[in-house]
Amino acid sequence: MSASDLTATLNERLCQRILILDGGMGTMLQNAELSEAEFRGERFQDWPSDLKGNNDLLALTCPDVVSRIHRAYLEAGADIIETNTFNSTRLSQSDYGMEDLVVEINRESARLARDVCDAVAQETGQPRYVAGVLGPTSRTASLSPDVNDPAKRNVTFNELRANYHEAATALIEGGADLILIETIFDTLNAKAAIYALEELFDQRGERLPVMISGTITDASGRTLSGQTTEAFWNSVRHARPLSIGLNCALGAEELRPYLEELATKADIFVSAHPNAGLPNEFGEYDQTPEEMASIVGEFASSGLVNIIGGCCGSTPEHICAVAEAVSGLKPRLVPKRPAACRLSGLEPFSIAADSLFINVGERTNVTGSARFKRLIVEEDYTTALEVALEQVENGAQVIDINMDEGMLESQDAMVRFLNLIAGEPDIARVPIMIDSSKWEIIEAGLQCVQGKAVVNSISLKEGEAAFREQASKCRRYGAAIVVMAFDEQGQADTFARKTEICERAYRVLVDDIGFPPEDIIFDPNIFAIATGIEEHNNYAVDFIEATRWIREHLPHAMVSGG
Repeated sequence: MSASDLTATLNERLCQRILILDGGMGTMLQNAELSEAEFRGERFQDWPSDLKGNNDLLALTCPDVVSRIHRAYLEAGADIIETNTFNSTRLSQSDYGMEDLVVEINRESARLARDVCDAVAQETGQPRYVAGVLGPTSRTASLSPDVNDPAKRNVTFNELRANYHEAATALIEGGADLILIETIFDTLNAKAAIYALEELFDQRGERLPVMISGTITDASGRTLSGQTTEAFWNSVRHARPLSIGLNCALGAEELRPYLEELATKADIFVSAHPNAGLPNEFGEYDQTPEEMASIVGEFASSGLVNIIGGCCGSTPEHICAVAEAVSGLKPRLVPKRPAACRLSGLEPFSIAADSLFINVGERTNVTGSARFKRLIVEEDYTTALEVALEQVENGAQVIDINMDEGMLESQDAMVRFLNLIAGEPDIARVPIMIDSSKWEIIEAGLQCVQGKAVVNSISLKEGEAAFREQASKCRRYGAAIVVMAFDEQGQADTFARKTEICERAYRVLVDDIGFPPEDIIFDPNIFAIATGIEEHNNYAVDFIEATRWIREHLPHAMVSGG
């Protein structure tokens, strides 16, 4: 079955009934009580470090154990099983010195799941699916590992992207039907995974269905990196996933309010695979299958889910009870939401058709604020952060960051300031506008921001090929864009030129690239007025009329002026 046919089939089945995801692989492997020798097998008996606990390695050393667990979940009623690859990236396998085994582990894990799925499907006549798992890794791109240096990071976006690309390639080669990016505690890590998948799908010439599942870490209702549920969804929706969901950290009862929020905000299918309650003082899960099924059954009867399964502490008995509890219940109806530019920092911010003017704080711009420029040049980032905070406290709904200054290492300054902002929740709660005339600085900034940002700006100035490339990358990063009315001939200064350039850009973006029109912000150029120069007399009228024309002829696009 082709990837497009598979996507269509899954969409059809998800509209018909609630699909069942499997439960905790780690739980079952713990219950198996395998020894160090069993983890090593013959192949790794002389490995220099301990291997017990490297569950993903078992695809190579104890494949029969992994296969039995897969079969147990399928026989319990699972429609989708997850590959045993939660830690199968170079970053995670480096803990064991097994980075060079990543491709083999992913490929073999997917093959094991594929073989069991195919066998059970043939026995039952019911199709089953393999979800190739990309875990969060052991690093976090949005948080500093050093309390004394909040700008420090122990991993880069590009390192994560390369890790995920390698793992996903092997999962697909091994037979995965779809990719599941799960247990997301840092949205920037997930965005790196999404970017890697978009690259991989382009290289392969086909898209696999993608499931995305985040983790709300505690009763604050936020991920570890600080985002609310809706902000998280806004940050990853550019992946056009099959489903968005929540898993791990919380039991089903504690997860419910955040799942309900997601179910009302997401215009795609919703999944949940909670833990079997909360761990006791010994780190064990006591919730019985019947207790979990009762709570999860209410999720289904309330119309909150399309896919349901289990995470830590859950077993085939839990999944069997869950499958019985939701059997015959209607799946959640996917709501239709009006088109809107849905941005995010730590919190969501939407610009809809009925929104008023949006205030962009520009005091954090070295070209527009002498004070901010001096602070950055002097490397007084502490006071520079106070400038950003003042902007937010004074009503800025988005803050514009610009470091284009000849006396600066502008790219380094952009990265450092954005990393520092990530550690300041009172600032980071609003979306970021990454502002530069240099693409490499914009891209470096996009690799630091976990929320959905705005790029300021791109244009047709350097030709259509460069414009397409930059716009496509912005799409992969999940950013909205400001498009200047500028082309190969120069800046638009008349109504005719403004509308001509904006329409040309819109058609390239929307019709050719598939860029969401609600994420396009046109800047039709405001020029000086009342100069006394005759050819300037119509500048104001031309801007106003071009703005009106854009709103009337380029659906959902917005206009910026200042």
